[in-house]
Amino acid sequence: MFLIKFKAGAKRLIKNKDGASAIEYVIIAAMVAIVAAAFVSPIGDAVKAKFETLTEKMGGTKPT
Repeated sequence: MFLIKFKAGAKRLIKNKDGASAIEYVIIAAMVAIVAAAFVSPIGDAVKAKFETLTEKMGGTKPT
């Protein structure tokens, strides 16, 4: 009984293309997140350095 239901479920899963599309979208979203994380940190550091430079030039103290 279990094997018959398992076999029927497996056939439905193989024929169902929605699951494959969802997995592809998840993979693409993960890749975009990795690329965004790789670029956000260096950009954030550069912006922080510019603000620190501006603060020092205006006579302020460097934030810790």
